[in-house]
Amino acid sequence: MTLPGTGTSTSTAFALDGGLALVTGASRGIGEAVARTLAREGSHVVLVSRTVERLEELAGELGGTALPLDLTDRGATAEATAGLIASRGVPDLMVNAAGVFDIASIQETTAETLDRNLDVNLRSAFWLLRCLLPAMLERGSGLVVNIGSVAGRQAFPGNAAYSASKYGLRGLHEVLVEEVRGTGVRACLIEPSATDTTIWDPMDPDNDPALPSREAMLAADDVAEAVLFVCTRPHTVQIPLLQIARA
Repeated sequence: MTLPGTGTSTSTAFALDGGLALVTGASRGIGEAVARTLAREGSHVVLVSRTVERLEELAGELGGTALPLDLTDRGATAEATAGLIASRGVPDLMVNAAGVFDIASIQETTAETLDRNLDVNLRSAFWLLRCLLPAMLERGSGLVVNIGSVAGRQAFPGNAAYSASKYGLRGLHEVLVEEVRGTGVRACLIEPSATDTTIWDPMDPDNDPALPSREAMLAADDVAEAVLFVCTRPHTVQIPLLQIARA
């Protein structure tokens, strides 16, 4: 069988159908779109978020598993991932899509705002890797997809805390790529340009000339399709970085 439009045989591509995928930030935005796409392709999706009611509703709809979790709580994350491995096995795919986005200049950014962005956008991805990567390496297979941002490679005014966290995620990811080389575990950083999700609602970008309009943004489904593209490459193909933008 060949994947539509790819020319890639499913015998050599990442096993989505029947695979176990863990997606963070899964209750909305990019995380939700990724969860829906993976479930559509036959994966059993473990949905991670702090939003319990919405998470459980979505897991029921997709036939997945809700894992309510505050990823900034290291103890709870370690306990939850150990329980997941014991009950369902080691995830074949981990997508770090949880994120926060605060706009403020350096002089207006509080220490609390910086910590919030670093905790959710960077430290949670690091700690989840610490919890799950050893089991992936022991098994000799797995795929880690980190959702970065254009703000992780390009400076924008007002992005002090967010850019610090996303540049940090890129640095963490690049070390990860080097450390898993030749192990059977692969890693990809997807860096989308501005993406139309509810994260923009408090900023009303359509009425702020300093921000991109929603029409000029990617859709969350576009990012999810990029994740799917990475997942369906042959095991012999590594895509360390994938940058996408609205055409």
